[in-house]
Amino acid sequence: MKQAMNEGRRVLKSSGIGVVVFAHKTTLGWETQLQAMIDAGWIIKSSWPIDTERPGRLRAQGSAVLASSIHLICRPREKSNSSLDDIGDWRDVLSELPKRIHEWLPRLSEEGIVGADAIFACLGPALEIFSRYSSVEKASGEKVELKEYLEHVWAAVSREALSMIFDGADASGFEEDARLTAMWLWTLRTSTQNGSEAEEDNDKTKSLTGYTLEYDAARKIAQGLGAHLESLKHLVQTKGDTATLLSAESRAHYLFGKDAGDAPKKISKKKAKQMTLFEELEEESEDWFGEFKGQPGKTILDQLHQSMILFGAGRGEALKRFLVEEGVGRNALFWRLAQSLSALYPSGTEEKRWVDGVLARKKGLGL
Repeated sequence: MKQAMNEGRRVLKSSGIGVVVFAHKTTLGWETQLQAMIDAGWIIKSSWPIDTERPGRLRAQGSAVLASSIHLICRPREKSNSSLDDIGDWRDVLSELPKRIHEWLPRLSEEGIVGADAIFACLGPALEIFSRYSSVEKASGEKVELKEYLEHVWAAVSREALSMIFDGADASGFEEDARLTAMWLWTLRTSTQNGSEAEEDNDKTKSLTGYTLEYDAARKIAQGLGAHLESLKHLVQTKGDTATLLSAESRAHYLFGKDAGDAPKKISKKKAKQMTLFEELEEESEDWFGEFKGQPGKTILDQLHQSMILFGAGRGEALKRFLVEEGVGRNALFWRLAQSLSALYPSGTEEKRWVDGVLARKKGLGL
């Protein structure tokens, strides 16, 4: 890769423009490509996603696969004296980064570019700050590696995306699980419209166990939000090089208590094909949701997921008591989160239907 970038830099005039077309969903792949470009003497000026992938293909559903190829626009890095050596100050680079992301991410959203495409499309503007120098150094003289800078880029993108998702509300008012869930779902989006084309063409709602990201991408998103996947095992499951954000249905046992004598039983594999979770609940514990046993969740996200499960199970009275008598529905942040996740859950999924159902009860309950 570095050899190819070196050759491109060699044959291009100093006033020329280069375009590198790249599509890779792993952070390691991007780090390798970008490092090769910087080492070869390129300044990455901007990056634009151009749709090249079919959104309804199998791998695009439920995982963060790019819907576009990213076109990296670059110029040769050269000073007026023809020297390629210029040392940047780490403090100046970090100071400029959030301003650049703030300029670009809302603009991309207006163009219908969101999710993983938007994250990688922000790399160009962010890398222009870093790649204009042959190297960037800290005050101590230590050289800053590209990998370290990209960690800050992911954090800046995550914070800016959250400010857009929770428009009008301070994202810091939500616990880390809510912030991570919102950012995770936003990353999986492929357009400003909910869901993919395949989902929109399907009239039946789908029950998902969770939403998958590459582990390293999930880790970077979490760290950028001040969260750690290791402390959120009740929300995120990791396996190999992937991480899965659990759906509300998959969290039912955690949310309503593992040790409750009349807690819902796990669906057997034999019944799973013919019976939904809630049909099983009705058969084994007819009144389990009737009087809402247990306590409201510790976080706003837990409480919202509990409400969604109650709605999905058709336990209207229990949902009413949960929102009104337990006081869960009197928290404005609860409804803010519900509204935000409604815009993020893929169309055609049970979770989208459930959260919309909870929102529809708000006015009728006088909340």
